[in-house]
Amino acid sequence: MRVFIKKSMFATAFCTALLGMDVHAQPETLTEGAPEDFAGLTDPVRVVPIVQEPRHRTVHRLETDAGADVRLLDVQINPGDMTLPHTHDAAILYTFISNGEGPLNGRLSSVTRYIDEQYTHRVSNPGPGLFRIIALTSYAEPVTDAESAADLPTGLAQAPDINNGWFRAWRLTLPPGATTDMIQHQHPAFVVQASAGEIQLLRSDGITAELQAAGHWSALTEGQHFTLVNRSEQAVVLVIKEARVTLGD
Repeated sequence: MRVFIKKSMFATAFCTALLGMDVHAQPETLTEGAPEDFAGLTDPVRVVPIVQEPRHRTVHRLETDAGADVRLLDVQINPGDMTLPHTHDAAILYTFISNGEGPLNGRLSSVTRYIDEQYTHRVSNPGPGLFRIIALTSYAEPVTDAESAADLPTGLAQAPDINNGWFRAWRLTLPPGATTDMIQHQHPAFVVQASAGEIQLLRSDGITAELQAAGHWSALTEGQHFTLVNRSEQAVVLVIKEARVTLGD
């Protein structure tokens, strides 16, 4: 992935640290900035919110009585393609599946500053492979005590890799043939497969979800019990992430 930067030092540090790719300026085409910086330009034609950018496809949406709007986005950019300029205006949690150069195995990152500082950019993929992220974006109020352990899930012994007022995320490796303990979240959660292999997600209501490739995912409602089983002869990297939202009555 190559993100072309005009002025934002934050964007440069973010993309360089997470993707390990070169970041450089391309003066002839505006590729990042505030939303108003793109007004009146003939190229790009238009600026869109992130949830309307065609390569950021909403694959699951949760709206609560308390006014939260949480979306799971499957972001795919083909080799040689570039997104429309799109504006980030909500907290977001990234699970990196791959960039154009190869697998990223579920690398995690979360950015919450977009709530206060909207950020608009374009993202290109020089290839040769597919660029893909499974992202979780939250238009919700954060929990008041982000560090509280009171709402931690049961069945997950390791500490979360990401823990803020909007999200928690765990990145784990399940050995061949292994089964997790029974897991239960107090918030809506998602399981994302981040490497090759075959995973079965066994829910307490009798439903089984089959995850068979990196980028496959399954959604779970709050309070649902589940276990994960590795049916492969290889270790599989998984990401479990939850949206910390107030569900209302």
